[in-house]
Amino acid sequence: MLRGGPIVVLLRQSIDGLRSLFESDSAVEQMMGRMLATTGRRPSDGEIRAWHASLPVLANDLISAGFGDLDILVEHQLPLTSRRVDAVLAGQHPKTGSASYVLVELKQWSGAEVYEGDAGLVTVDAYGGRPVLHPMDQVSGYRDYMLDFLPGLDGRGDAVAAVAYLHNATEHGIRGLRDRRPTEFVRMFTGERKGDFVDFLRERLDPATPGTQAADQLLALKSGPSRQLLAVAAEEIREREQFVLLDQQKIAYEIVLHEVERAREADTKSIVVVTGGPGTGKSVIALSLLGELARQGRTVLHATGSQSFTKTLRKVAGKGSTRVQSMFKYFNSFMDAERNGLDVLILDEAHRIRETSANRYTKAAARTGRPQVDELIAAARVPVFLLDENQVVRPGELGTVDEIESFAAGLGLKVHRISLDDQFRCGGSESYVRWVQRLLGLSPGGPVPWEGDTNFSLDVVDSPQEMESRLSLEANKGFTARMTAGFCWPWSDPERDGRLVPDVVIDGWQHPWNVKGERAVGGAPPSALWASDPAGFGQVGCIYTAQGFEYDWNGVIFGPDLVWRTDRWIAVRAASKDPAFRNSSRVSDDEFDRLIRNVYKVLMTRGMVGTFLYSTDPETRSFLRGLL
Repeated sequence: MLRGGPIVVLLRQSIDGLRSLFESDSAVEQMMGRMLATTGRRPSDGEIRAWHASLPVLANDLISAGFGDLDILVEHQLPLTSRRVDAVLAGQHPKTGSASYVLVELKQWSGAEVYEGDAGLVTVDAYGGRPVLHPMDQVSGYRDYMLDFLPGLDGRGDAVAAVAYLHNATEHGIRGLRDRRPTEFVRMFTGERKGDFVDFLRERLDPATPGTQAADQLLALKSGPSRQLLAVAAEEIREREQFVLLDQQKIAYEIVLHEVERAREADTKSIVVVTGGPGTGKSVIALSLLGELARQGRTVLHATGSQSFTKTLRKVAGKGSTRVQSMFKYFNSFMDAERNGLDVLILDEAHRIRETSANRYTKAAARTGRPQVDELIAAARVPVFLLDENQVVRPGELGTVDEIESFAAGLGLKVHRISLDDQFRCGGSESYVRWVQRLLGLSPGGPVPWEGDTNFSLDVVDSPQEMESRLSLEANKGFTARMTAGFCWPWSDPERDGRLVPDVVIDGWQHPWNVKGERAVGGAPPSALWASDPAGFGQVGCIYTAQGFEYDWNGVIFGPDLVWRTDRWIAVRAASKDPAFRNSSRVSDDEFDRLIRNVYKVLMTRGMVGTFLYSTDPETRSFLRGLL
């Protein structure tokens, strides 16, 4: 569970106190209890073994060097993320007298090697050859993140150092890792060079001064993007990406900037809601605002409810800058965020807002029932919701204008609503989007024949083989192309040899779904990159992977969960393999009918140049062909 308010540590003690707790066998028990209380989960066996193996060694080494009065924050959680630093040493700088901190990443490795010539990755025997991040890069990233998201440390980079301590390793055992050059603030030490480790600490921490005050100051810092991070984001996003905003897009952009300035001058709070169908430029507005507000030095973050969408935005907008990528969060990152701690929170794909942020890891005591929309509104002076109400496709998603306006009214907050009219996806074909909405009964009037549009191509095919062949022809011309389908087939884990299981089987044609997880499998990209990686063409995408993305040519397979009978659509719950729809007591038949229509609306509006449609049901296929 992500925490965005008070910084969580599993244990805070003096170094002397930490050793005493381990001598009495109570340290790990306290940490286990704290983890359960703050995250709702118990530590893994590996985490417990690591605590037993490394923390007493660190405590003994520090006490031997005279650092017993320093404060140590064990398993210190970084703000607005679930990542934790093994330990933070807090004390007073021997020269400046200011608070000083050293982040310590503990490794039990006896040796490690560079992975296939890549200096940023290493392999350790205990991990079975699986590459992991170089420990200096790991702890350097933690240091950068802390400086970026604790504005109280802004401009005080010299107050934070970072160390990877491989206490079981010899210099010979990690000799290949020494190609990573140390910096003034980031170092790596082995147990063989314990003396060098101690000397480095003495340059930054006064052994004669207790660390209580410095630890108090660190734990009291409020989280949010720093001025330095905002400057980097402005350069990476606003100055590198030149977005052109038109008409209502520009109006939405200007209204947000106006409300931000008004909130600053008059100490007010307001909400902006931007609605629009597929391709109306909601995400372009979001990124434009993120870059401009960062340039102005406003505290601003971007959030979505989609892992795939967030990871793709990090990849595209961050351009390889991990610092900028860290500004893209998830909706459940703000459960404990400081009220009005941000100037602006940009909520893209806001139709995916859930009832609550609680999940299966949330402890019972923390299941307060607080609505997620309340958390998001509370986190910023100007929360900006960008949404398409016809993209609500999961039970429990409550991102609608009525929901937001109703909640805002209860708080006495003004809501500015902007509707985007122009279509920038589907080749700019507003007529196609209207045709889809009438086809699926999402707007009044019923299905009508497709009259054609010079900006957009639409056709019905007779088989998935024909769809794949025609999409391949377009891909060979340099266009992007993807196939998607309703969730009507099982979704298996990969085979042991790494092959994807061809679950989507239609009359002898068979293909796998996109990869489930965040690792590439057998040449197929991870799920978050399915829509953007060229290797994604070989798999069938599902609603949870395709939503939020666009490509040139779009193939949509209607499964047996939505069929046309005589004069109406029939939603067939029994044909769906989507786990979200299994519980009939949680999802009524009427709600299933509404959600499944939204699913196909989303799938049908991913293409920018053209779309091919196919239904596994002959009557439905005939009906669709008749409309063309």
